Amino acid sequence: MKELRKQSIEELTRLCEEIRQKIIQTVSHNGGHLSSNVGAVELIVAMHYVFDAQSDPFIFDVSHQAYTHKLLTDRWGRFDTLRTLDGISGYTRPDESPYDYFIAGHSSTSISLAVGAAKAIALKGEQTKRLPVALIGDGSLSAGMVYEALNELGDRRYPVVIILNDNKMSIAKPIGAISKFLSQAMAGDFYQKIKKTTEQILQYLPESATYMAKKFEESFKLITPGILFEELGIDYIGPIDGHDLESLIRAMQSARSLKKPVIIHAQTLKGKGYEMAEGYYEKWHGVGPFDVASGEAIKQGVSKNATTMYSEALMALAKEHDNVVGVTAAMPSGTGLSPLIQAYPNRFWDVAIAEQHAVTSMCSMAKEGFKPFVSIYSTFLQRAYDQVIHDACILNLNVVFAIDRAGIVGEDGETHQGAFDISYLSAIPNMTLMAPRDEASMHEALRYAYMHEGPLAIRYPRGSFGDCSAFASLPFEYAKAQTLQEGKDSILLVGYGSGVGKAVEVAHLLEEQGIQVGLVDLRFAKPLDETTLLSLSKNYETWYVISDSAKIGGIGTLLLSFKEKYDLSAKIHTFEYEDAFITHGETHLVEERLGISAPQIAQRILLLYNNK
Repeated sequence: MKELRKQSIEELTRLCEEIRQKIIQTVSHNGGHLSSNVGAVELIVAMHYVFDAQSDPFIFDVSHQAYTHKLLTDRWGRFDTLRTLDGISGYTRPDESPYDYFIAGHSSTSISLAVGAAKAIALKGEQTKRLPVALIGDGSLSAGMVYEALNELGDRRYPVVIILNDNKMSIAKPIGAISKFLSQAMAGDFYQKIKKTTEQILQYLPESATYMAKKFEESFKLITPGILFEELGIDYIGPIDGHDLESLIRAMQSARSLKKPVIIHAQTLKGKGYEMAEGYYEKWHGVGPFDVASGEAIKQGVSKNATTMYSEALMALAKEHDNVVGVTAAMPSGTGLSPLIQAYPNRFWDVAIAEQHAVTSMCSMAKEGFKPFVSIYSTFLQRAYDQVIHDACILNLNVVFAIDRAGIVGEDGETHQGAFDISYLSAIPNMTLMAPRDEASMHEALRYAYMHEGPLAIRYPRGSFGDCSAFASLPFEYAKAQTLQEGKDSILLVGYGSGVGKAVEVAHLLEEQGIQVGLVDLRFAKPLDETTLLSLSKNYETWYVISDSAKIGGIGTLLLSFKEKYDLSAKIHTFEYEDAFITHGETHLVEERLGISAPQIAQRILLLYNNK
């Protein structure tokens, strides 16, 4: 590929189209984040044209906008392996490329990362050679961490360039020709020079003249949306057309020359270049494989997923009880809350990327007699851990945490795997943990959740549950397990949540080998059903734990504490996740890599059984 900076605007425009088509074709085959990535192509091409990715820290708040960066930095030929096992990741991986300074897994971190990089560059005396450049989406501006970083940056005035990708027009819409003129003017060197000169002159003017000049400047800024950033001490350029390469390059060159914190506000169109995805359509944000010509999804399974089961169960509960309310943080479709927001817009809310606020606001609703359901991904609930402890659990409030994407999430990879929720929630006093195993038990779980007093967390997987249809789902009772099958041998399979379906499959495989095992669905991880477990310990010498969760602090850990408490002789083995971050790839392939697929578990148990 011809060196970027030697290309004309026409050549760069053609390159943008090639990149856009490469992303569309790859994502249509592998799945991934489509609309925001194709909307950010020109922004990132301009970044690479003006700045140096080899020396300037390029920081992206999420992979949702970073595919173009990957294509421009030595991964064009491998891009078709995106999100596949051992293929390239959407995020930063230490061994993937030296150009990936930081592609964050979650939104709202990029400006904090840029501030940290700027401090390091200053301490190393490299401010004349290196400049942090952060690309952040407008959705991230709802997160408090952004303003914490902007507050310090505006105070300390480190040289940083922040590129704000406004693809929802959530900050401001252009105000006709005047706004366009002012935006172009503010992006140019002339305005920046005038501003700098004016600031110098104001130091020597009488107080009254200084006051009038400042008022004029403030009035000028009010015509554009930059006043928020200017008041924080950060220079503002924009809004500019995020698909106009010439304007983007000029604005970034101006920002680079200022040697202070600058934010470039660029407005882009989500889905740019793929007509069916153009605009703010949530379904095109993260997609599975689809047909490019029709836009229709290529169905890879027909089973109802757990999210839909939860959504339907919550809808039934909301129809029955007027005090049922709920919240999600920028994931209404992903958590199944969209139908409830549409049906009950005054009772269910999307608060954007603001998990901490989501949790705390629902705590007040619980105090007022409502029954809030906080619908959230396992990995995103980590952001609100302090609020779960201080605002929900210390006060022992009736808040339900509906934890979606618990377990392996497949192609989304390390940053989205729901491995840790049992570990980090089980340590909190007053918190109850439970999990359904199938659709019937999902409805039973939510009916129980409505009646439960105190904080309660329900976890369920991405995708569908395993087949547990042979076993009736009983109503949930506090801290009560359900024994599904008695065995003739001394082996007990202990399943939790989606692990029960896998345990059922393992039991069938062992039965084919002449081994009949016991099978219990814990239902509650905290508190455990000690009465049932003590009874089972009399008949089963060896327990095998099957749960989609981290081994450290997981179900096995909880059972080992129970064993120690009662000085039991049972041997406990766990097939939970080892102490390592879990890679991306199709779920069944990742499980095979970890050695925890149902056939692998059955084989391991059979080996231990024959060697005892």
